[in-house]
Amino acid sequence: MKKVALITGASSGIGKELAQIHAEKGGDLVLVARSKDKLESLKSELEKKHGVKAKLIAKDLTDPYAAKQVYDEVKADGIRIDYLINNAGFGGHGKFHERPWEQDLSMINLNITALTALTRFFLPDMVERNEGKILNTSSTASFMPGPLQAVYFATKAYVTFFSNAIAEELHDTNVTVTNLMPGATETEFAATSGMDKTNLFEKTVTARSVAKDGYQGMVAGKLDVVSGLTTSQKVMMKMIPFTPKKVLLKQIRQMQEVK
Repeated sequence: MKKVALITGASSGIGKELAQIHAEKGGDLVLVARSKDKLESLKSELEKKHGVKAKLIAKDLTDPYAAKQVYDEVKADGIRIDYLINNAGFGGHGKFHERPWEQDLSMINLNITALTALTRFFLPDMVERNEGKILNTSSTASFMPGPLQAVYFATKAYVTFFSNAIAEELHDTNVTVTNLMPGATETEFAATSGMDKTNLFEKTVTARSVAKDGYQGMVAGKLDVVSGLTTSQKVMMKMIPFTPKKVLLKQIRQMQEVK
């Protein structure tokens, strides 16, 4: 029986690559994103190339009611979701007190509220069947505070801890929750968030490689998957617990300052 994956943020970047990987394996899809045109193009490509079925739902998940609408539409169509992939998210650069509040509120609504709501709606069905997998896209940003991306880093810390917590709550079931933590990745994220001119995004990995790591980790039921770090970034991550916080905050701020 074909596995059906619901993927948010499916129109570009890591989400699009996750959709490609799942379709390559013969799985059907529910593709969710704001851009109907991009979704229709992806749907056509995947169905023609891989012989799978792809349902598209054009929805702005920054709307607090959108997650429930997505769930209701999927249920109304009688689609069983085997893999829930909460990938949609965005960031923003600048000092918190100078950034438009509406942008940060939308970020919180997408990165936290939509992800949490979709998990809450689809998870009981998985538990009832005693089968299912969830992949939540967090970030290596979740390991630390992020001066000049204060809200983004904080939202990703939420995703990591939320994912890990419910994974343990499900320890006596066959439902797993995997937390994907990419480093700097070649997606639209950098330009959209204003990070493309910072030291942090000097070296990036492909969205395909991150998606592959995340998908494989989800299928294997791993708790955490870290992907796309350079050697120096790996060393930095290991040093975080031993670095005085003021020093760490200064280092992170300098890495995120626009050149």
